[in-house]
Parts: sequence; C-alpha cells; structure tokens
Amino acid sequence: MAVTIRIPTQLRPLAGGNATAVVDATTVGGALANLDAAHPGFSERIFDEAGSLRRFVNVFVDDEDIRFLDGLDTTLPGNATLSIVPAVAGG
Repeated sequence: MAVTIRIPTQLRPLAGGNATAVVDATTVGGALANLDAAHPGFSERIFDEAGSLRRFVNVFVDDEDIRFLDGLDTTLPGNATLSIVPAVAGG
C-alpha cells in the first residue's frame, strides 16, 4: 500500500529537494527501507550501526510515535503518513 513520508528540511537534498516521498510498504521499517532504495543515503542518516533508529530521530505514523507502538515493525494503515522528525537541541 502507498505510504506518504514527510521528509525534514535537512534530509530533503537526498530526495531531490522534495518535502514528501511516496513508497509502497506495510510496516514502518519497510517504508524506510524503500525510501532509502529510492533515494540512497537515508538509512545511514536515520539508522545506527545496529540498524536501530538513531536516538535523535523520531518517527511518527500519523500522530503516533512508533516508540510507543511496535517500533519499526509497526503496521501501516491504509493511506498512512509517516513523519521523520529529528530532535532539536540547543539553548
């Protein structure tokens, strides 16, 4: 099924400057893998060496944080929107 992925500003150059990408997937992990297949470079920026999401990367399915769902195994409902949201720090 088609999933819309919202891409944060700092990662848009990897997607040709686009704010969104549409991929086919049934899980969050599958959607992110397909995003990287279509636009190489995403995986190394959002995943650590162990294949887990980096601490400062938050991913939401619609308005739900996947950390409170099934993580990368979270099943995507029809017409889902996946948002990649890097944490912001500073002072």
